[in-house]
Amino acid sequence: MRIRLLLPLLGAIISQANAQKIPVNKYGLAVLNTQQQYEQLVKNDSNQQLVNLEHYIPGIKKDIRYATTNNFTKQRLYTRTDIYLRLPAAKALKAVQEALRKKGYGLLIYDAYRPYHITEAMFKIVPNDLYAADPRKGSGHNRGVAVDLSMVDLKTNKPVAMPTDFDDFTLKAHENYTPADPAVAAHRKLLRDTMKQHGFKGSSTEWWHYYLPDYKKYPLMDIFF
Repeated sequence: MRIRLLLPLLGAIISQANAQKIPVNKYGLAVLNTQQQYEQLVKNDSNQQLVNLEHYIPGIKKDIRYATTNNFTKQRLYTRTDIYLRLPAAKALKAVQEALRKKGYGLLIYDAYRPYHITEAMFKIVPNDLYAADPRKGSGHNRGVAVDLSMVDLKTNKPVAMPTDFDDFTLKAHENYTPADPAVAAHRKLLRDTMKQHGFKGSSTEWWHYYLPDYKKYPLMDIFF
């Protein structure tokens, strides 16, 4: 009798496990690549949901360079400018926005979730994992928990001065670079300190790049939303 009662439950568990099988690519990485796989993932764990940041975070600004040719590839890589992050990353970023607002600043997003094949394209152009994620490992962007960003001054609604422009691969973009202008140093420090206070980890070579340390909890994805 007990065995008969357990069989349907066992069948449901096996079915759910099979539904969550993510295909492996040529590098041996599991990359989720269909809407159905994503929906099943979110059904099993609501924290896997990708959140539209413009809807979720009031007042957030964006400058999606990869939807233009104004980026290091000189190619238009995105056809849309929607910005998404997983729910835990979006919640943390919302808290960052609120903390900065109290000091007269707001967030400016350059990039957030990035489909995996875009990472492959970028690495072909800059095959250096100090600056472009190696597709053999994947990126926090591909997992929806990494974000490239700066700040705007709420009084002028213009980007604040930072050590470099976005996607500058010189030493001036590094964390240990000391800007000559104290205001630039203060802007970078405020962004870095606020992001870290809310759970993000920064890059040593890109002042604009932050990610959640537990990024491996979130599978790589290759879906456009």
